[in-house]
Amino acid sequence: SKPANSPSVLTVNGYYISGSPVHQLDSGHMSLRKPSGDTQSPGSPAAPRRQSKESSLTINCVTFPHPDVMPEQQLLKPSEWSYCDYFWADKKDSQGNNTVSGFEILLQKQLKGKQMQKEMAEFVRERIKIEEEYAKNLSKLSQNSLAAQEEGTLGEAWAQLKKSLADEAEVHLKFSSKLQSEVEKPLLNFRENFKKDMKKCDHHIADLRKHLASRYSAVEKARKALTERQKDLEMKTQQLEVKLSNKTEEEIKKARRKSTQAGDDLMRCVDLYNQAQSKWFEEMVTTTLELERLEVERVEMIRQHLCQYTQLRHETDMFNQSTVELVDQLLRKVDPAKDRELWVKEHKTGDIRPVDMEI
Repeated sequence: SKPANSPSVLTVNGYYISGSPVHQLDSGHMSLRKPSGDTQSPGSPAAPRRQSKESSLTINCVTFPHPDVMPEQQLLKPSEWSYCDYFWADKKDSQGNNTVSGFEILLQKQLKGKQMQKEMAEFVRERIKIEEEYAKNLSKLSQNSLAAQEEGTLGEAWAQLKKSLADEAEVHLKFSSKLQSEVEKPLLNFRENFKKDMKKCDHHIADLRKHLASRYSAVEKARKALTERQKDLEMKTQQLEVKLSNKTEEEIKKARRKSTQAGDDLMRCVDLYNQAQSKWFEEMVTTTLELERLEVERVEMIRQHLCQYTQLRHETDMFNQSTVELVDQLLRKVDPAKDRELWVKEHKTGDIRPVDMEI
């Protein structure tokens, strides 16, 4: 197990990035970490060129800190292995063709959990059928006439043994009935609208992610436009300097204005992108924590009802025990001498013994 303060390792489409997601919670509030940097418009000629080593890296329209210049990031919920800390990156699917979002993986787990619960209910249903069939066969056997003519104390014990089967059948019928109402039914009914809720969740997060992708596309477009405007300004400035063109100072100013405008546009697009990413981030945290709560609830609920199953089984064993107690008592009273006495009294044909005949 990993110590609470160790950085996580994110796998992002083949990149290994140590550290937690790009955002973090400060004093219980969600906030974006803003990179410190020059606030000057990137369109102005004095704007520094991009550093050779970027401080961030964008993968599938989500911006992560660059692994080589990783700022220290605390996990949102240290030492809890919480969903909200480990599902920010996308992952290749099993075929390795497409990428699946971390959120999608969490949803798949939830849907699989729901399916497992349904299958557990089906398993209990099969158990109920077995109990019902068993009870039916016990009841039928209890009415069997085999050895019904046994007499005496042994006959009483045998009759009680057959009756105990009918009592046991009743116990198993009650067990199957309680299994249905106290285990199978709750397992089937739990989170009835679950699939619908999950779909809503999925759409919501997917829409935020699409919005983020659209904002990212706008940033890229604005970045390209700025590069073109800067090149244009640079070219016109050089032409004026070497008198290769009759461009006026006015045209230079116009090119500079356009370059500055493109820089402002880029800043605005980046700001909108960051807002979209912040919104997606906040919703991811909220929703993944809700999924985590639902999973804990599901596991606890199943555990509780499986405990109920074992409790009912113990009770069934106890009741079954009581159905044979009387048989045990009667078996202890079986007395061949007594049986002989009873049989003799009922069937004797005379106690006068024959004697020799006299002449």
